[in-house]
Amino acid sequence: MAASTSTGQQSAQQAVTPQLRQWIIAQAQAGCRPEDVLAAMQAAGWNEDVAIRALEDTLAQHLASQSAPAPAPTPVAPAQTTQTARHAQPEPQATAVPEPSLAGEPTVLWAGDRQVQVLMTSKLPRVVVFGGFLSDEECDELVALASPRMARSETVVNLTGGSEVNDVRTSDGMFFQRAENELCDRIERRIATLVNWPVENGEGLQVLHYRPGAQYEPHYDYFDPSHPGTATILARGGQRVGTLVMYLNTPEAGGGTTFPDAGLYVAPRKGNAVFFSYDRPHSATRTLHGGAPVIAGEKWVATKWMRQGEFI
Repeated sequence: MAASTSTGQQSAQQAVTPQLRQWIIAQAQAGCRPEDVLAAMQAAGWNEDVAIRALEDTLAQHLASQSAPAPAPTPVAPAQTTQTARHAQPEPQATAVPEPSLAGEPTVLWAGDRQVQVLMTSKLPRVVVFGGFLSDEECDELVALASPRMARSETVVNLTGGSEVNDVRTSDGMFFQRAENELCDRIERRIATLVNWPVENGEGLQVLHYRPGAQYEPHYDYFDPSHPGTATILARGGQRVGTLVMYLNTPEAGGGTTFPDAGLYVAPRKGNAVFFSYDRPHSATRTLHGGAPVIAGEKWVATKWMRQGEFI
């Protein structure tokens, strides 16, 4: 069900600032329970939906930064040792994941309301690149709807687990609630049909805007079970099992999606999308990925994460 107009207006007026994200991380590092942090935010006047999104997004990025391999100062043994140690960890049991209907190697798929091209597939990591997933008009409308609600994002500081604003790596982001408007509802149903996964198992769309020089360091989208904050995040729908990144414009240069473990680079082209799934929260899925630096122009993307169960 779409959110009410009053809720949408209130959400739009409350921007998630870098200072708020730093405060959330500080509370987590101090041992505060996420539910207590949420209560404190609501007591301070934050809309519940905005507070939940800010809390979950900040903790998820923080946990992802801890899960991703730390960059080594020189390409020598320590980095290799870290990667080897991660692959040596016991693998969790595989679970069901979203999966397009690709039996017979079709070149096009029906997504409920439009045909989508199959441009590339990979088994490990499980990656499928779709062409024409969104129309140009849908891309432009999504950017227009998101633009008034964008807030400055932060860069994760790997050494401390905190975050900071960095002029070299600038980006802005926002979240829509699931089925918040007709466009979001249409896109979410299209995704569900295309990858054979329930609509209710999806998080709301996130829109990100990257300027020249901005990038997203390689990371995993699943939540690392070894981190103490993961249990609270999983309570809202279980583990993440799939991701769809939609390109809302075509940068002049750079800005593609990279999969370092597989040597894959997906060029960002307006209307196209890249889907990947991960059947367990483990590096064996080879789903380490990132957003390459935008060399010229700007980049707009929308991301859809899919959970094991109903996302509430």
